[in-house]
Amino acid sequence: MKNLLFLFVLSCIAFSCKQAPAEKGAVKDAMAAAAPAIDYPDDLDKVFDNHGSLAKWKTMKELTFEIVKEEGNEKIMTDLNSRQERIENSSATSGFDGKNYWLVADSTYKGNVKFYTNLMFYFYAMPFVLADDGIKYTKVDDLVFKDTKYPGYRISYDDGVGLSPKDEYFIHYNPETHEMAWLGYTVTFRSGEKSEKISWIRYNDWKNFDGFKLPASLNWYKTENNLPTELRNTREFAGIKVAAKASAAGTFKMPEGAKVVE
Repeated sequence: MKNLLFLFVLSCIAFSCKQAPAEKGAVKDAMAAAAPAIDYPDDLDKVFDNHGSLAKWKTMKELTFEIVKEEGNEKIMTDLNSRQERIENSSATSGFDGKNYWLVADSTYKGNVKFYTNLMFYFYAMPFVLADDGIKYTKVDDLVFKDTKYPGYRISYDDGVGLSPKDEYFIHYNPETHEMAWLGYTVTFRSGEKSEKISWIRYNDWKNFDGFKLPASLNWYKTENNLPTELRNTREFAGIKVAAKASAAGTFKMPEGAKVVE
């Protein structure tokens, strides 16, 4: 039944430009019905709406973006439902096909495929990834930066969710517009133990891509006492596309000659 409803929603969206205003209203109702019945905090609902609608995001199939780098852009393609992924850069092509993590690389590659898979996607696809299943929301103190207060929530995960269920995120937003402003995060992948160290990314370069407000760049900040202090570095993005139609079959399939990463 869920699959039938999902296909119906996609069909409605595809033909909405040919419909009368009353029919377009029905499309919006169908998108709302397709969104999962999770009780998000009201403020986060407003953040999702500010960035293009969670219900609409849930009907999308694929996200593609490039990280701008001097040696050549790194291209990341992610299936928004299965989180299968393909990453192409100057030294390697890697991915996750739903079962295996895989890698094709030259001798200069020094990365960790399992750690890096979905990492930049998760940072980039904010705030929508904070609506994933198995998430718990806790109100936290406002983040104060240069005398401006940003309300926020701590995001934690149920046991067994993802590779690092002990990771935590902290989303903070503009209280007037409900535009996302900051992301705090901890990293537990290598140790497997809960971390008290919080890193911070500032989200203040939003642009409209395919009807969604997504970042054109991200700013990582230095920290002191787990709070952001000054700009450390910036990552810029290009080639951003949110697609309602999946790319060709085999996009995420492990290519011939690739090795499985355990």
